[in-house]
Amino acid sequence: MTAEPNKPCQIKRDYPQLINLYPATADTDAHYLSKLSIYQQRVFEAHSQQKLLILGQIGLGNGLELLAWWRAHSHLSQRLLLKVFEPNPINAYELKLLWDQSACLTKEPELEPLTQRLLHAEPAAIIGCQRLIFDDGRFTIDLHFGDIQSQLSSLIHSPLHPVQHWLVLPHLQNGLNQQNHWQMAKLSDDSATIATIELSESSESSGLNETTINRFQACGFEVSDFTCAEIQTNHQPDAILLHERHVLRQQDAKAYAFNPMAAILSSATQSSIAIIGGGLASAHLALSLAERGQGAQVFCKDAELGQGASGNRQGAIYPLLTPENDELSRFFQQAFLFSRRRVQALTSAPAGNQTPISHDFCGVLQTAHDERSQLRLDKIIQGQPWPSEIAYAVDAEQANAIAKINLDKPGFFYPLGGWVCPFEYAEAAIQKARQLADVSVSLNTDILAIERQSDGWVLLTEKERFGPFAQLVLANGAELTQFDASNKLQISPFRGQVSHVPAQFQLSQLATVLCANGYLTPSHQGLHCLGASYVKEPKHLDFCPQEQQENLAKMHESYPNQSWLKDIDMSGNNARVGVRMVTRDHFPMMGCAPDVAKILEDYEQHQLTKESRHYWQTTPAPVHQGLYILGGLGSRGLSSGPLAAECLAAQLCGEPIPLDKATLCKLNPNRMWLRKLLKGKAL
Repeated sequence: MTAEPNKPCQIKRDYPQLINLYPATADTDAHYLSKLSIYQQRVFEAHSQQKLLILGQIGLGNGLELLAWWRAHSHLSQRLLLKVFEPNPINAYELKLLWDQSACLTKEPELEPLTQRLLHAEPAAIIGCQRLIFDDGRFTIDLHFGDIQSQLSSLIHSPLHPVQHWLVLPHLQNGLNQQNHWQMAKLSDDSATIATIELSESSESSGLNETTINRFQACGFEVSDFTCAEIQTNHQPDAILLHERHVLRQQDAKAYAFNPMAAILSSATQSSIAIIGGGLASAHLALSLAERGQGAQVFCKDAELGQGASGNRQGAIYPLLTPENDELSRFFQQAFLFSRRRVQALTSAPAGNQTPISHDFCGVLQTAHDERSQLRLDKIIQGQPWPSEIAYAVDAEQANAIAKINLDKPGFFYPLGGWVCPFEYAEAAIQKARQLADVSVSLNTDILAIERQSDGWVLLTEKERFGPFAQLVLANGAELTQFDASNKLQISPFRGQVSHVPAQFQLSQLATVLCANGYLTPSHQGLHCLGASYVKEPKHLDFCPQEQQENLAKMHESYPNQSWLKDIDMSGNNARVGVRMVTRDHFPMMGCAPDVAKILEDYEQHQLTKESRHYWQTTPAPVHQGLYILGGLGSRGLSSGPLAAECLAAQLCGEPIPLDKATLCKLNPNRMWLRKLLKGKAL
């Protein structure tokens, strides 16, 4: 079948299949929504003094309960994080199929705007957590798709902000096992309760059976039907059961001791965070903190934001996929979707509250440029049953139709991808952050040194001194390794020259981003971006005529003998040069700054033995207290940066993080050393 540009190739499941997987709880019960609304109001009233409320829900059903939570919360000022665990991934198109058939939604016009906003956020049928942020951070949904035990066990308990209540939907109530219950208990407040939905006797599912209730109670939960008159907030489980929960949390802490987490900010440390850097990473960290009511001071050495690697006119935004769909691939799918939603939210803000972001989600078309790259691309395409909203294969005819210029080769199309202007994206994030919290930006402020003192971190320029700050984040791109505390980070600078070529003739018709040996964007303000060179540890950042011609040669190698190639005019020598910081494993760096000198010192005493492996596994890795790293975004910072920033903000504020434990370890700036030490290898 012919694929329309920017649309999934097909929807694999029809409505009868969907309704079996995602049954409506009570689509024919006229009173169900009103009873659900009463329950939800009681939950909010019971926790009205909390600034952030964390709720869990087992099962998505047809999404009605999620929408009802959103509606019930819409007039409240407190923040709500709703964590929904659903074993069967579903995408926006399939959700719409369900909702188009929902009698409850038809009768509740107030839910219609919420359904449209949720569909606009494009939830995808991928394994893992997707964070959807609405209403300037007041309402957040974490969609955890995949095996429920795997999803629950992969998460870290948040002591300051655990799950307060669980709502378990009928179709999964009796399918949970004891392991699931204990993992729910691990993530919960000690007084958390389970609410179930007891349906009418004529319903196929009439609530929990006695065995399931006993299993929940055996994990310390109070279990009740959601129509009960009161919400228990002071329930205390048996001391033995509490001990079992604490043991589970301690096991997690011990197993991941090598991956130290950020110190938690208290309310007394408002505006005590400094961020060095003026690009995408620092801007989005400031935004994620501001959504939590936390201020920050941003220090940028340039006269404007986004003058480093974030200064390009256009950058491609799409996920990095691997044939195995490993942690790297799953992270980039989550991160890409999160960043895409950020762009949408920032550009759809009410008039007067938005900063324009030039962008076009026109899709990204990846093609091969030689035999080796074709084999690699084929392995990715054939390696997984990729959700069609993430990517799907196209033949040469379809590729031509999508690009609107002749390519005459098959490819892999990312329908939700496209291009974004990075420096406008950074500026919009900062402007939104300043609307939400006490966020200040100091331009033309080149921080030359940082010093740790007893009361925090002090920042020094040639003439000024700033601080002390309780927390300091280094998000300064190419200068990430300039300080004594960060100069041993295992990360490398790569020069990239992006050519700017006039939009003319056939070339101007290009309608999607092309990625092969290099990339080519559709035109923006009369110019295409063509690039980019990749030079390790560059000696200078001047314009390079040779790299300009190499960029052109890459297009000729990727799409030989195409007539539109002659329309690429390089005679103007128009280009921009930047430096991106790259890690060997392609993950960004996010987390506590490692104290490399102390790691090496401890290594002298603990190396190359079974006992040393145990030591590094169970001992917190040395870090610089109060210092954090956010960088190493490489060539895909538009995709990875905003989610990495969101995760660091969540860590700093002691909130649930939308990534699993294993991926957090992959992001940790100490990973290159710890990887060897945990295997008993020499550094």
